[in-house]
Amino acid sequence: MKIHPTIPEIRRRVGFTLLEMVIVLGIIAVLMGGSIALIGKVKDGAKLQRVGADFNAIGSSLEIYHNNAGFYPSTQQGLKALVSRPSGTPAPKRWTSVCKSVPLDPWGKEYAYRFPGKKDNKTFEIFSSGPDGMDNTSDDLSSQDE
Repeated sequence: MKIHPTIPEIRRRVGFTLLEMVIVLGIIAVLMGGSIALIGKVKDGAKLQRVGADFNAIGSSLEIYHNNAGFYPSTQQGLKALVSRPSGTPAPKRWTSVCKSVPLDPWGKEYAYRFPGKKDNKTFEIFSSGPDGMDNTSDDLSSQDE
């Protein structure tokens, strides 16, 4: 009867085989790929939330401009009227700089502005061309959307 294993038997039982290591690395790769894809979707959602926050901040600045000047900037004057005194008509009698700069959208483009808006012609509209950077496509975002 054998009580103690020999050295070759010990070496066979210690450690992992190459096949076991490949299987574990494959499982890790699949998990990492899935988590990276999930993080990408979360990042897109964060960009959309940032657009909403920017619409609110710029909208508040436009309301301050309206309270000072008595009207909203024209489409031609645009959002730059919040930063520097606008030229052209309507010219505000009382003007103050409302913000240091107008933020860019999460995709690095300037927000566009029009007054009156397309959907509600009684107020302004701020919009972004969205991830594709092209106007009048399905991914455009507007402050007048629900």
